[in-house]
Amino acid sequence: MSLDPLLNATDSALRTLFVPPRASRACPILPERGDVDLGDADRRLSGALMRVNHVGEVCAQALYTAQALAARMGGATTNEMLARQLEAAGREETDHLAWTRERLDELGARPSLLNPLWYAGAFGLGLLAGRFGPGVSLGFVVETERQVEAHLASHMDRLPPDDQASRAIVAQMKDDEARHARDAQHAGATELPEPVRGLMRLAARVMTTVAHRI
Repeated sequence: MSLDPLLNATDSALRTLFVPPRASRACPILPERGDVDLGDADRRLSGALMRVNHVGEVCAQALYTAQALAARMGGATTNEMLARQLEAAGREETDHLAWTRERLDELGARPSLLNPLWYAGAFGLGLLAGRFGPGVSLGFVVETERQVEAHLASHMDRLPPDDQASRAIVAQMKDDEARHARDAQHAGATELPEPVRGLMRLAARVMTTVAHRI
């Protein structure tokens, strides 16, 4: 294998962690409502929830990058096709990364201080999943996206009703994640065993709990 995939993975990590992301799609808005000044408590709550969502997108960049790298390390034509599918989904996740970062700035909130740690952990998980072959790698995508979709649905219930800007972003992200799961399912995902899915839920719970505050 050439060094290009490794260099691309390194470049992706540096861009995700240290370069302001740029979206290819306009940030979602709900035009029927104008801007509403949030109270301090609502602003803090929205900031904490959007920080968690931003961490999720940092992890998504790591997962897709690592799984694409693992696919290319396999060398087969089918693995190259999988790598391209993963990279395409990752590019769409970059929109989410940019939208959540922009919203954090608008709310006067900061990203998680532990983003390098979250990225490293997610990259390791993605690389491990990818080494088990296309079926398991896609199954990991399906389960990850389903859990993220459920997590975003819970945020729609928790976000302040007047925070229409954050709600519009989360709603679009939720739709995109569901589509990524369907695409991976149709591409031949293998269903992961329940113990693995449970461990993924536990890891996600730890991440969201810590990122809410730090």
